[in-house]
Amino acid sequence: MSTDDVVEIQQLLAKYAVTITKGDIEGLLSVFTPDGTYSAFGDVFTLDLFPKMVAAAPKGLFLTGTALVDIDGDSATGTQPLCFIEHSKHDMRIGYYSDTYQRTADGWRLRTRKMTFIRRSGDHDSGRPHAYEPTP
Repeated sequence: MSTDDVVEIQQLLAKYAVTITKGDIEGLLSVFTPDGTYSAFGDVFTLDLFPKMVAAAPKGLFLTGTALVDIDGDSATGTQPLCFIEHSKHDMRIGYYSDTYQRTADGWRLRTRKMTFIRRSGDHDSGRPHAYEPTP
């Protein structure tokens, strides 16, 4: 595993957290491969649905920890802790992302990102099904 690859993936994940916190959808989409997906709430969302899903979600600070990454050639997997703090009430959601990464001509990109929430009960789950409903 190359230190350069690890640093590049860490910067990619930092860009995800900063762009989603700032509402920069173009910047956010740029961290994914063209066929990238995001999973939460019992569903998998393609990138064409991601802007509407982000627009419908609460706004606030996406505070992420250092990801644990395992690189195998031009692909990798990782897990990154997350604490989301909603801006108006400072309510928190905690959990972690389970990721796959792909090395592309433009550098490392997220291929899949799956959110797992950690509940007060200690349960780990993907969220309420259909918390976001894509409209046709």
